[in-house]
Amino acid sequence: MRHQKKGKTLGRKKGPRKAMQRNLVTSFIIYEKIKTTEAKARVLRPLVEKIITLAKVDTLHHRRQALKTLYLPATVKKLFEVIGPKYQGRKGGYTRLVKLPPRKNDGAKMAVLELVE
Repeated sequence: MRHQKKGKTLGRKKGPRKAMQRNLVTSFIIYEKIKTTEAKARVLRPLVEKIITLAKVDTLHHRRQALKTLYLPATVKKLFEVIGPKYQGRKGGYTRLVKLPPRKNDGAKMAVLELVE
């Protein structure tokens, strides 16, 4: 039974799922737009929102917290110098989820997650 088990498993165990989420967040920060399945995009959205909220205040503690999630130090630099200041006056809702037609190969629902201007 899955009582009190929050979050989607995406058909993976904890370690691979966490690694996949970190990869997706890192790629999203680099490219500012990512095309993935709708389920992965829905899981990714709150993680990205929290990271961007951290980046709005540029402190050493916030940079280290972001480094816990992001793989590359260059992405942390971009996050705090480019993306964070861009959303300084915004209280939330930094991302937009746009649904796409299903993938031809297996019919998986696809979506684009992008930053809001």
